[in-house]
Order: sequence, then C-alpha cells, then structure tokens
Amino acid sequence: MNGLALGALYALVALGYTLVYGVLRLINFAHSEVFMIGTAGTLFATTLLGIGPADPARTGLALAGVLLFCLVVSMAGSGLTAVVLELVAYRPLRRRGATRLAFLISAIGASLFLSEVLAIPRLLGRDRRPVPELVSHAQLFNAPQGAVISPDKIITFVAAIAMMVALDQFVRRSRLGRGIRAVAQDPETATLMGVNIDRVVSVTFLLGGFMAGAAGLLYEVRFPGTKFDIGFIFGIKAFTAAVLGGIGNLRGALVGGLTLGLLEAFGGAVFGSQWIDVIGFVILVVILLFRPTGLLGEAIGRARA
Repeated sequence: MNGLALGALYALVALGYTLVYGVLRLINFAHSEVFMIGTAGTLFATTLLGIGPADPARTGLALAGVLLFCLVVSMAGSGLTAVVLELVAYRPLRRRGATRLAFLISAIGASLFLSEVLAIPRLLGRDRRPVPELVSHAQLFNAPQGAVISPDKIITFVAAIAMMVALDQFVRRSRLGRGIRAVAQDPETATLMGVNIDRVVSVTFLLGGFMAGAAGLLYEVRFPGTKFDIGFIFGIKAFTAAVLGGIGNLRGALVGGLTLGLLEAFGGAVFGSQWIDVIGFVILVVILLFRPTGLLGEAIGRARA
C-alpha cells in the first residue's frame, strides 16, 4: 500500500518530464520546483480556508469541498509556473536554435531561482512548514499481514490514477492531443500542416504543470508538510520513474512510477528506511546502463492512437 501510494505520486510528476521530453527532447529539471509550487499552493489554499495544522481531518462533503478547492489552487499555481517557465527560460533559446547544453543550464538556473524565491521568509522560508491533515491517516479496517489501509493512501492512489488516465485520453483523443503527438513525431511536417508549435509547447508545459500541481496536493494528503526544497529529491525520483518506464511514453510514466514506488517500499522493508533514497538512485543507474529506453521505451509521437 505504501509503495502504490508513493509510486502514484512519482508517476504524476514523471508525466511532466515525459510530456516535455516527448515534444522538445528536453529534460525540464525545473519541473521539480513546479511540483514544489503545488505543495505550497495547498498550504496557501488551506490558509485561505482558515484551516490550521491542529484542526481535525475533514469528512464527507466538507472533505470533498476542501480537496476540490486545494486542487484548483495547486493546479493553477503549478500550471501557471510551468507556462511562465517555458516563456522565460526555454522559448528564447528555442527560437535562437540554442544547444541542448544551453537548455540544461537554463533549466538548472530556473530550478534554483524558483526554490530560492519560495525560501523568502514571507513565503515558505527555509524551515519545513506544517500543512493541515486534510484526510485521516487512521486505519480503516484490519488488513492481512499488518498492512495499514488508510483513507489518505486510497485517495492518493485512486486520484492519481484517475488524473493519469484523463491525461492519457486527452493526448490520444483531443485535437490538442493530436497536435502534441504530431509535434513530438515530426515538428517540421506538423508546422506545414498548420500546427502552431508555440501553442502546442505551451499546452504541453501547462498539462505537465497541472499534473505536478495535483501531485503536490496528493503529496500533502499523504505527507502533510512542505519546504522550499521539497521538490529536489522527489523530482529526481520522478525523473527516475520516467526513465524507468520509458521517457516520452505517458503510460511508461505510470508503469515506472508504480514500479519505483513498490521497489522502494519493499527495499526499505528489507534494508531499512534509511536506504530508500539509495535504492531509487541505484535503479536509475542500472536502467541507464542496461536499458536506457526504459521498460516501454516508446515516444509520445509514435504511440498508437
């Protein structure tokens, strides 16, 4: 249960890496900070609602209303951040035909800038900020082998899967989705067919930002609390999930995220929780050495409609 809930979060963030790479062949290392903005958005939303860290978890319609409001705020914040990031950090370089190294340096710079801006004391500051427990972490029923089945894990997993299915269907069936796949497969031909490249790229970043914002809310449901650098390690693991499943493949992000989450959960049970981060990075190295295309290894532009 821990592995599935955590893996679903990895998969949601991995979708942002996969979308951008599929269209631009660019690793957006600032995407981890887009996820961080999503967690900060949840904190901001609960503050607006007057919910404090000591308040009890909501239930019923009150819970649904709070989660919906937090989801809208988190997705809006992350989505807007991702679009502005593309306009400021990547589009000027793309129009000048800059090298991939220039894109990489710009991404790292944008990542540091976003994290340091949120570190301003009037925003998040440098200390961990508590977030109210939105969903109860209490055991629902007696499960076999001592498994803890709690509402926060169920909501995290189900909501993440629903978001990923919705995104997959949007990319495969909508007109904008066809434009994304066309640009990913052959940008020159797509331009000749009337596809607006700039709009497609903006929509791609927006969708990735929406998924990161949703992941930010669900992360706070599962692990209440945020910090200005909370996206650093989590973003690297989400990137690992994208590579594991096949970067550029939406369904690969789901497979990679769930696989990584389960491997970390079982590895932590065997070797100890202090080794969980090591397990994730070892998986990344092994995948890059022996199967750099990932488990599925199929780009968005070559995915079957």
